[in-house]
Amino acid sequence: MEENKFKFPTEMVDLPSKGLLYPEGHPLSSGKVEMKYMTAKEEDILTNQNYIKQGVVIDKLLQSLIVTKFDFDDLLVGDKNAIMIAARVLGYGKDYSFTYENEEITVDLAELPTIDLDESTITKGTNAFKYILPTSGTEITYKLLTGKDEKAIDNEVKGLKRINKNISPELSTKLKHQIIAVNGDEDKKTIRDFVDNYFLAKDSAAFRTHIKQTSPDIKMTFIHNGSNGEEEVIIPLQIQFFWPDARV
Repeated sequence: MEENKFKFPTEMVDLPSKGLLYPEGHPLSSGKVEMKYMTAKEEDILTNQNYIKQGVVIDKLLQSLIVTKFDFDDLLVGDKNAIMIAARVLGYGKDYSFTYENEEITVDLAELPTIDLDESTITKGTNAFKYILPTSGTEITYKLLTGKDEKAIDNEVKGLKRINKNISPELSTKLKHQIIAVNGDEDKKTIRDFVDNYFLAKDSAAFRTHIKQTSPDIKMTFIHNGSNGEEEVIIPLQIQFFWPDARV
């Protein structure tokens, strides 16, 4: 049989980060990722019960669809979200229907806006940002999380919960991994001590809002006219997102 006789077309997907936070020469520094269309092979991944139980089914799907060669764990969270949306559009189309407040809603995934990176705040190829905490005046330097960071956070949280099942360390653990310097001090012990003992709740809330508003990402929201008037609502990723034939 002639080689590549059944080769499928691919699409180039734009990354919200524009590739600006990846090191020079990294495959993702181009700001684009090449992806192929979903086939029966990927549908097998979506129905793999082991992947579903392990919570890795979406990652396995995306890794199968991405043509560009790079370490999947290098992906910034916002860029990964964009690739996930692209995978859904390439696999099952741009219209995503779901139920919200007993109402059937359909969103055009291809029209979701991006949260753009403020290029004036970065040094190209460097994933590091400065932020002055509004209450304490402390300057923190932070990074945007990658898949590798998320795995490290998840493993640390699981370890802490094995020691004490009554704690909920998710927020503080995430901050300890995201902050890379406090007033210029990059010592990990200093950072952890600051998060545990000096990071005021007001400042923590302000920092999380800042991250949400400035991190390059896909804006997964829609406008809903409900009993409280017009409001912006997060699009729920229900089972129909990657399993559109599901009836739950």
